[in-house]
Amino acid sequence: MDIKAYMGSASEWSGDALAVFVSEEDLGDFRFLGEDIANLISWRVSESSFKAQKDTTLWTCLFDKRVKHVFLVGLGKESQFQLDDFRRAAALVVKQATKERCRDVLMVSARDSLRGVHQAMVEGAVLGSYKFSKYKTKKDNGNEWEIERIYVKGSGESDIKEGTVFAESQNFVRDLVNEPGNVINPVSLAEKAKKIGEEGNLEVYVYDENQLKEMGMMGLLSVGGASKTPPRLIHMIYKPQNPVEKIAFVGKGITFDSGGLNIKPSDFMRTMKGDKAGACNVLGLMRAIAKMDLPFEVHGFIGAAENMPGGGAYRPDDIIRLRNGKTVEIDNTDAEGRVTLADVLSYASEQNPSCIIDMATLTGACAVALGEYTAGVFANDDELVSDFLATAKETGERMWQLPIDDERLRKKIKSPVADVVNSAGRYGGAITAAMFLQEFVGEGIKWLHVDMAGTDNTKEEYGYYIKGATGFGVRTCLAWLREKERKGPAGL
Repeated sequence: MDIKAYMGSASEWSGDALAVFVSEEDLGDFRFLGEDIANLISWRVSESSFKAQKDTTLWTCLFDKRVKHVFLVGLGKESQFQLDDFRRAAALVVKQATKERCRDVLMVSARDSLRGVHQAMVEGAVLGSYKFSKYKTKKDNGNEWEIERIYVKGSGESDIKEGTVFAESQNFVRDLVNEPGNVINPVSLAEKAKKIGEEGNLEVYVYDENQLKEMGMMGLLSVGGASKTPPRLIHMIYKPQNPVEKIAFVGKGITFDSGGLNIKPSDFMRTMKGDKAGACNVLGLMRAIAKMDLPFEVHGFIGAAENMPGGGAYRPDDIIRLRNGKTVEIDNTDAEGRVTLADVLSYASEQNPSCIIDMATLTGACAVALGEYTAGVFANDDELVSDFLATAKETGERMWQLPIDDERLRKKIKSPVADVVNSAGRYGGAITAAMFLQEFVGEGIKWLHVDMAGTDNTKEEYGYYIKGATGFGVRTCLAWLREKERKGPAGL
């Protein structure tokens, strides 16, 4: 699908479909579409129940006009506009236009003065076109139809480029997370990283099980010890000339999580191919960053392992010494993500970044607390979390800050036989998991942790999502980097 800017008048455009984004206040005047269409659309609205509420559409087929289809897409009240309304609207257009087998579409909004609207429309169009059907041997002809060209009225080339990079990166992550465990394992994930490095001119270092032992990364080795596929540490680097700051992203890369010896029930083992979502996010980020010409040196770190039962599995009651020297008592082998992340956070801290953002499908407790549509955020720096959450609001990726300042709760991760224990019980589970991670972040480094459990996968279709992996968090990280660049030295 090719996305282009259109600077002409909607009243002159001809093609398969014209998509008009309208607020509740816009329903009375369609003259900007041209007299040949405006009166017909006004009549169609008057004869329908369409009120331009959010996520609603009205389709009109025109048999003998310069445009074959007109889609009106509701944005709700103008006073309540959010950028994500335009993303969702664009996704609805793409889905409807695909269903009607349109080849080209012009997207028009009379309410596009809000900063970022055109980029959001591009993102929504790309995200809304996503499919994952590579393993279907029988193709559905209707479902396989693809729009050839989308034009965005009033958009600049920079909006199209940035929106495409952001959305394609999220779709790349969705593809990778949707791959099953028999396709993506720690070794093949590392090969993906190498390929991204070659294509984007990034430095990529992959450390195997022998090197991990020499590096003292016994957490990563222990979690991956029972799998036939050994664990890997992946380190990717984007380094521009004269970087102004060093930033690190860390991702949890459990390519399949059986729970280990504390094995999961079968219902909870389904979708555990998605336990690598944080790692896939890092790969998608580094792939996009290579195209963005940012002034920051950016490091991506992934601890990849497969958590399986077997003779080589780590056990409850084991005590493991991790890379930074701290010891961990194992209470539950299904709390493996924090054990692998602890080693990787220690290694990332040694590279002396100004800040670390880690992403992980870490705890079911976070999904219980916030539901399946909101990620939990934890941080040791108020400015960092404030900026990150403000960006998340713009990208439409719901996040909510949870506390890590309860010292009575912190006592729950203390062990009588080691420095910390890897599971502190049922209550406050997302918080105690974040507190555990904080133990392995270097002194003086700003740190933010995103617990994506629940948001990494959806069981329903809505907005620009279909069932399966969401790629949640990628666009927020990219937009946060871009906003950090816009602020300049004062924001560094």
